[in-house]
Amino acid sequence: MRSLCVEPFQNFSVVDTGARRTLTYCSPWKTNHKHEAVLFPPPSRPIRKSLCVCLSSSSKLPVMMEEKKKTFDASEAALLVKELNESFRTGKTKSYEWRVSQLKSIEKMVVEREKDICEALYKDLSKPEFEAFVSEIAMVKSSCKEALKELKHWMKPEKAKTSMETYPSSAEIVSEPLGAVLVISTWNYPFSLSVKPVIGAITAGNATVLKPSEIAPATSSLLSKLFEEYLDRSAVRVVEGDVPETTALLEQKWDKIFYTGSPRVGRIIMTAAAKHLTPVVLELGGKCPAVIDSDVDLQVTARRIIAGKWQANNGQACISVDYIITTKDFAPKLIDALRKGIEECFGTDPMESKDISRIVSSNHFSRLQSLMDEYKVYNKIVVGGQRNQKELWV
Repeated sequence: MRSLCVEPFQNFSVVDTGARRTLTYCSPWKTNHKHEAVLFPPPSRPIRKSLCVCLSSSSKLPVMMEEKKKTFDASEAALLVKELNESFRTGKTKSYEWRVSQLKSIEKMVVEREKDICEALYKDLSKPEFEAFVSEIAMVKSSCKEALKELKHWMKPEKAKTSMETYPSSAEIVSEPLGAVLVISTWNYPFSLSVKPVIGAITAGNATVLKPSEIAPATSSLLSKLFEEYLDRSAVRVVEGDVPETTALLEQKWDKIFYTGSPRVGRIIMTAAAKHLTPVVLELGGKCPAVIDSDVDLQVTARRIIAGKWQANNGQACISVDYIITTKDFAPKLIDALRKGIEECFGTDPMESKDISRIVSSNHFSRLQSLMDEYKVYNKIVVGGQRNQKELWV
């Protein structure tokens, strides 16, 4: 049996026998040619003229929907790496002209599709438009401009000294691309932290695969479409997916891997890379304390903590203060300053503010909720603590 979507039906009727329903219909492609299909389980709603039915393999009705796409597995990953390596070996990615064309295409992509990028970031994280521009779009534009400005200088061979033993020889250091590079990005800044490492890989003359974070699906989908539209598909690709797709990619031999995310996943990536002696760049999250003395400017201090903890992606950022170390006497003054600063930034009811991002997923929300509900914590919350599980706001 196979599941197909058939549309439209003509002259159909349904026979209900209690345990099952039989659908009899005439195909619009063959007049007076009847088909029968058994529907399991019996539909709870009336049959419409466009529906999915289960047909026997002997049916001759035309297929109106492609079968479900096959999962990206190790064999497909191997084929992808092979294609990228073949493209790299042609030498085109090493040329100055190719690098410039791709960097300009990224710059053009960001300018032309700024609205789409902002919409995707809002779907994933409810990022306010201004924050999305400053922390994501402007950062990518800046990286492109710097790369285009400095590329000739970065590619220029650097003279090196030689010893008397090799006289009268001369020497120079030439920067060479590594080959096929894998970029695995994170979800908290799903556009900028995806595109910026790709800019670096292209600038260096590599063929590149980007694996965006599945936790930010709208941005991941958009990146796949934009890269297909604006960049050279023979050398720059996007692979979407979750753990199976990432695992399939990590089974391959890469010339470099760049990963942004958690230490837990970083260990997995480092282990996979070690099998092939692949060099790895790991940008990993951690805990970020703030040590505050009693002689600081209280207003400035409070504003800086608020900027990192709530204004920057609702604390889902590396500059977010996780905990504060200060003196017992100074703590009440700091709490009062934070309370006042939050009201100045987000109003008397921050839950109604349009300037705070939401938590990225229900799993992350539940984790934060459990932290706030700990028996040592729940009755000691002095500022904030409001939450909306449906909207994923804290």
